[in-house]
Amino acid sequence: MSQACRLLLTGLLCLPMLAWGGCSRPLKVPASPIGLSVTVDGETIGGVYPDILRGLGDACRFEFSSVPRARLELMFEAGQADLLIPATRTPRRDELGLFVPMVRSRATLISLLDKDRPALRSLDELLRRRELRVVLVRGFDYGEAYLAMARELGSQARLVQAVDPLEAARMLSMGMADLTVMSPSIIAGAIHNDSRYKPLLAKLRIESVEEMPWGESGAYLSKSLPGADRAMLRDMLEKSTRSGEVWKTFQRYYPANVLVDGLRPR
Repeated sequence: MSQACRLLLTGLLCLPMLAWGGCSRPLKVPASPIGLSVTVDGETIGGVYPDILRGLGDACRFEFSSVPRARLELMFEAGQADLLIPATRTPRRDELGLFVPMVRSRATLISLLDKDRPALRSLDELLRRRELRVVLVRGFDYGEAYLAMARELGSQARLVQAVDPLEAARMLSMGMADLTVMSPSIIAGAIHNDSRYKPLLAKLRIESVEEMPWGESGAYLSKSLPGADRAMLRDMLEKSTRSGEVWKTFQRYYPANVLVDGLRPR
């Protein structure tokens, strides 16, 4: 083989690395609308977490696609998604990927202020109040206490399921459910994006419960990713978190009164 051919072949082999800026291949990021954290408008995917990923520079190329939340979870389990964003940390997900914490978050009980009832201080108390119907979003997971609550609500025939946070808000407004359980920033973001339900923002009743304290939220990097790619992406996300860029992105999207109940900088 001539020297010229060798040089040409070397150049062709290096093209993927040059095109993708360091990652060995484009990274698959299926995404589902979730408040202002991930927004989907036709083919355009935006929001807090896509902005964070795009702000990492040219080291990796991200290929976003829109999928339902429940399918997103299944894709991550099957190794068909390189990232799961946003995500809270759970034992099940730890088996499938590497968690990178980026903010502190918590789920709360959320209802409407015009529904007069005594305050709830625990999930056990909620389960005893059998007259209350609860709507939960398919695919959401806030840990074992949340999943155990969902199973018990189902056995009591009190569980209503929604495909996304906006549908959960709609069910609350129509009286189809009495409360939901999720991060306040998620439902507030969903309502904020839809003019029909935006007036509900001023009516949200938020109650924290002892079984769901402040925890960590961020991104899961799939174990199906090449090790070097996973290590590089983890390093970039951790640096962005330490520098304050992650929290600044949240502040650009959410008003302070929404952040205070469900999110904190790490």
